[in-house]
Amino acid sequence: MCGIAGIITSNARNYHVEIKKMTDAIAHRGPDSADHEFYENAALGHRRLSIIDLSENGKQPMFSNNRNECIVLNGEIYGYQNIKNHYSDYPYRGESDTEVILAMYQRRKEKLINDLPGMFAFAIWDEEKQELFCARDRFGEKPFYYAAGKNGEFIFASEIKAILASGLIQPVINQEALSHYLQYGYVNTYQSIYENIQTLPPAHQLIYNNGKISVSRYYSLPFKDRTVSLSDAKEEFVYLLRNAVQKQLIADVEVGSFLSGGLDSSSIVALVNEFLPHQTTLSFGYDHEDSELRYAKEIAEKYKTKHIEIHEKKKDLATSLLNITPYFDEPFADRSFLAHYEICRNARKNLTVVLSGDAGDELFGGYNFYRTENALKNHFSYNNIMAKFGMKFYRNFKQISFISQKNLEHDNILQFHQNDVRNTFSLAERKSLGVAVNFQQNYSFTPDSDSLNDIMRVDLEKYVPGNMMVKSDRMAMANSLEVRTPFLDVDFAEFCIQLPEQLKLDTENDKIILRESMNSYWTESIKNRKKQGFGMHVEDWFQEDNLMRLSDDLLKNKNHRVFDYIDFDATQKFLDKGQKHWNLLQLALWADNTKSFL
Repeated sequence: MCGIAGIITSNARNYHVEIKKMTDAIAHRGPDSADHEFYENAALGHRRLSIIDLSENGKQPMFSNNRNECIVLNGEIYGYQNIKNHYSDYPYRGESDTEVILAMYQRRKEKLINDLPGMFAFAIWDEEKQELFCARDRFGEKPFYYAAGKNGEFIFASEIKAILASGLIQPVINQEALSHYLQYGYVNTYQSIYENIQTLPPAHQLIYNNGKISVSRYYSLPFKDRTVSLSDAKEEFVYLLRNAVQKQLIADVEVGSFLSGGLDSSSIVALVNEFLPHQTTLSFGYDHEDSELRYAKEIAEKYKTKHIEIHEKKKDLATSLLNITPYFDEPFADRSFLAHYEICRNARKNLTVVLSGDAGDELFGGYNFYRTENALKNHFSYNNIMAKFGMKFYRNFKQISFISQKNLEHDNILQFHQNDVRNTFSLAERKSLGVAVNFQQNYSFTPDSDSLNDIMRVDLEKYVPGNMMVKSDRMAMANSLEVRTPFLDVDFAEFCIQLPEQLKLDTENDKIILRESMNSYWTESIKNRKKQGFGMHVEDWFQEDNLMRLSDDLLKNKNHRVFDYIDFDATQKFLDKGQKHWNLLQLALWADNTKSFL
C-alpha cells in the first residue's frame, strides 16, 4: 500500500518543496521510501509500502519503457499476472502490478479501466498528450482527493492532509458535507468536508487536460436480480469466494487475516487455509462478557493458525482520541475506529498485509435493520391505505408494535432506511445547530423503494465507501498496514449483489447464502451465532473523567473553532453522554486538528 501525490502546472520542476511536503504529510502510508519525478508540467510523488516486487524495479513514480508515461498507484491489482499475459509485448523491467497498468495504458489508454480489477487509486501523466488520467476503484477501497491551487495548479493526493500541506490552497468548509456528517456520522462519499477540495467518487475516472477537469463514471452496480436456486447459488458462491481469496494472497510478504469469530471473518480464514496452512490470525477483544475472543479462538484452533489475541488494555480514552483522530482529516464518528486502530497497530508488529471480512453484511443481508425492513415490507399494512387508516385510529386507544408504528411513519422501506437507520441528528436538530443544508444522494441506479436488494445496493454505494472503507484505510495506513477485502472482489461482489433477496434473509434468518454455503467450514457454536456489535456503549465511555474533561474543554468553550460551524447554545442541549454527544465531540476534535489550515 502506498500514498500518492501530484501537482500539474507549468514549470512543475519549481515545485520540489511543495511535492515533498505533500509526500511527507502521508509518510505513514508508505514508510519504506519516498520518491519524486518531474516533467516540465507535472510533478509526481509517492510514498512506498513494499509488498509486491520489493526491488528497485517496483518503486514509484514509475516511468513507462519510453518515459512518455509516468504512474503513481495506491493499491493492489488482483490477478495482475493473468492480465500481464495479455500484454506480453510490453518490455517489462520488473514484476509489479503497477507496470502492468502502464502496459495496458499504452495499448488502450483510458479504456483500460474497464478491465482493471482490485483496489486502487492512481494517476498517469501522459507527456505526449499533456494529460493526466486518474481513476478510483469500484467500491471506494482507496481514496483520491483533488483541488485547484491558488495559482491554478491541479493538485491530487491520497489524503486531504497532503493537499493542505502543499500550501497551495486555503480550505473552505462544505456546509452540505457538514450536514451529512451530523445526520449520518461520516462525510458523503461524493464530497469532502471542504468546498474546494473534491473527492473522486468510487467507480469514477478523471481526465485533466489544458486546465479542464472531466469526471465520469466507468462502472455501475448490476441492478437486476438473478433467478437462481439455492443449490446452484451455493456452488458458485464458494467457487467465486475461493478465487477471490486466492488472488488476494499474492504478495512478497506474509499475508495474515483478521479473525473476529463472526461468520464473515471465519469464512475468510477457512478458505485461506486451503492455500496458506498455518496462517497468522489476529483477534481484538474488549474485556467484558460479550467478548468475541472465544469464538475466534475456536476457528484458530480448527485451522491451526498462528493466533494472536489482542486484549483491551485500560487506556486514557481522551489521549487515544487525540492521537488517532488526526488520521481522518474529516469528522468521523464510527466508534469502532478505536478498536480498529488497535488491531492494526498490533498486526503491524508481525505483518504488512491482512485480509478482512468487511462488507459481508451489505452483500449477504447481515444487519438487524435489514430484518426489520423485511418485516416492514411483509407487514399487513404495507402499501395498504385502508389498513394504515385503521391502525392510525386504533393507536388512539392501544399501543401498537414497533413495526406497525414505523409503517405509519414511512411510505416505504427505503424511506425508513434513509431516515431511521444510522441517523444521529434529525433535520430539526440540524436546523437548531445552524446546519440544515440539503444534500443530494447520488447512486449509479434508481433504487426501487420496495426492494431490500436495492437498499443493500444503496449501502454499497454510500455507507461502505463513506464509512467502512474510510475507517479501514485510515486506521490501517496510520500503522503502515495494508488491509485487503476479498468480499469486494468484483466477480464475487457482483454475484452476491444479484442474488434474490430470499437467498439472503427471511423473517427468521440472515445471511442465508453464507450460512448454507460455508457452514461446514465453521465450528458448531459459530454456526448459530447472530451478529454482535464491536465495542462498549458510548455511555460507558463518557464515565471516564479524562474524556469528559476533553469534552468540556472543546464543547463548553464558546470560543472554540467548532462554533464557527455550529451553534454553541444548541450544542449544549445535546451533551448528554450519548451518541449525539459523541458525534459532536468528534466534530470538535476535527476542528481542533485542522486549526492550522483554517
